[in-house]
Amino acid sequence: MKGTKPHLKLERDVMPDMAAPDFMGPDAGAEWDRVYPLLVERKILTRADLGILENYCEAIGLAREMGREIRKLGAVQMIYAMDKEGNARVISSRKNPAVAVQADCTNRARQMAGELGLTPVSRSRPTVSADDDEDDLFNF
Repeated sequence: MKGTKPHLKLERDVMPDMAAPDFMGPDAGAEWDRVYPLLVERKILTRADLGILENYCEAIGLAREMGREIRKLGAVQMIYAMDKEGNARVISSRKNPAVAVQADCTNRARQMAGELGLTPVSRSRPTVSADDDEDDLFNF
């Protein structure tokens, strides 16, 4: 293609201060309060990203809730039965279902954190900013 490259202009609206959505639990709301200002300050967050931020915070919140459940009940649950003498004995054990839920939430949160620029690796990747020259856009 001959001629000049089209000028790419990124518009980043200034995001207003926003409280965590009402539907979020306390752990998810606390994560929102922690990361929302960081993302706004870095000019990473746009209105289009609010859904992924909500999902990220919900995943973190549920992972923390499951962590409390695991600490309370243990990672492995023992199943007891009474023998003829009235003594309880372990007849089997199983993994606490909260362990699997926590692992799933942690993995989902990690993936979304990368999308939002909340991990060291994602912050080290080259980005396109509104201040870049059009030639610089293609020369990372």
